[in-house]
Amino acid sequence: QAPLMESGGGSVQTGGSLKLSCAASAVMFSRYCMAWFRQAPGQEREGVAHITDGGMTTYAESVKGRFTISRHSATNTLYLEMNGLKPEDTAVYYCSAVTPLRTYGPLACRSTRYEAWGQGTQVTVSS
Repeated sequence: QAPLMESGGGSVQTGGSLKLSCAASAVMFSRYCMAWFRQAPGQEREGVAHITDGGMTTYAESVKGRFTISRHSATNTLYLEMNGLKPEDTAVYYCSAVTPLRTYGPLACRSTRYEAWGQGTQVTVSS
């Protein structure tokens, strides 16, 4: 099994919804932080949502109120539920996991470096 494998992307119209899944290995799912990132063409990869192993979350301002990150321990799966999609949400979405040196909550997950990546899943939102 690949350490991280994303799925669930697709093409939707503005205002639509998608739910991304990330199947993680047991080792990856045991990390303190799990996160969703995205990368649009010509842009740097950016963090979208982060979650601790205790379920505490933090979101980028651009997606707050529209996206929800969650993790399901029974299946080692990370989810990203996306509602109210906009054309600027178009990107390849990646999941990742890491245990930072300091585990003081979701802000630690936002500020730490991630190095393990899946293959990504494409999300395209048309206007």
